[in-house]
Amino acid sequence: MNAPNVGILPLFLASILTSNILLANFLGTCSFISISKDFKSSMGLGLAVTMVIGICAAICWAVLNFLIRPLAIEYLSFIIFIIVIAGVVQMLEMIIDRFSPSLYMALGIFLPLITVNCAVLGVILFLQIRNYNFLQSVIFGFGSGAGWWLAIMLLAAIRTKLDKNNAVPAGLKGTGITLITIGFMAMAFIGFSGMIAVQ
Repeated sequence: MNAPNVGILPLFLASILTSNILLANFLGTCSFISISKDFKSSMGLGLAVTMVIGICAAICWAVLNFLIRPLAIEYLSFIIFIIVIAGVVQMLEMIIDRFSPSLYMALGIFLPLITVNCAVLGVILFLQIRNYNFLQSVIFGFGSGAGWWLAIMLLAAIRTKLDKNNAVPAGLKGTGITLITIGFMAMAFIGFSGMIAVQ
């Protein structure tokens, strides 16, 4: 099957805005909610997730087209993709530990948990299902990571403002107002759907 006729720029913008892996597909919400309390940690995790998704999209495309499909082992694709993701995350974890120990400590358990972040595997499965070519896969991967990064940075900024605001009722503080905020963010991102949509 041939790759879909999707332009690079529309694909990149759609993966950030209208087809946001987090706010449109609700993949990767666990670390999104937990880490977004702190702006610096959100920045670090967003960058890490973007790098992992982008790199994994490129590697998994190659593995899919040069190993899995030629050997007709599609039934092993989930396991192979998770092994690739785990390897990329382990490499990134060692790099962050070496060059930014404070960020490594701030991210804590959520850095190795990127391995099982469903947003990463979701992007890989989307590019497999949609049969993107290599360039489309890389653009979609980095765009999806950038969309996840944008969403966590926006939520971290909003939560920082809300923590300093006494107008939030006591019953909504914490998780309640966070979930409401995420709902409003998702509706705002859906507002872009008239501009760009990629299936």
